[in-house]
Amino acid sequence: MKLKMLVATVLVAFAGSALAQAPAKGTIKADREAVKADKAAVKADRQKLKADRKAGDTAAMEADKAKVKADREKLKADREKMKADRKAARDARKAKRAEKKG
Repeated sequence: MKLKMLVATVLVAFAGSALAQAPAKGTIKADREAVKADKAAVKADRQKLKADRKAGDTAAMEADKAKVKADREKLKADREKMKADRKAARDARKAKRAEKKG
C-alpha cells in the first residue's frame, strides 16, 4: 500500500514539473512574428476594401469585409496565444527560481 502511494507521489511530482515547462525558446518570437504578419494582412485588406469602395465594386467589398473580419479574428487568436505563452514562460521561470531557493 505504501509503495502505491510513493509511486503516485512520484508520478504527480513529475507531471507537475512537466507542466511547468516553459514554451520553446523560439515560440514567443514566432508568436510575435505571427502577430506582425496578421497586422500587415489586416492593413492590406483594409486598403483593398477602401479601394473597392472607391471603385464602387460592392461584390468585392463584401468579400473584403469578410476577409478583414477573418484576419481580425486570427490576429486576436494569435495575440491571446502570445499572451498565454509569455505567461507560461514567466511562470516557468518563477517555478525554476523557487526550486533553486527551496
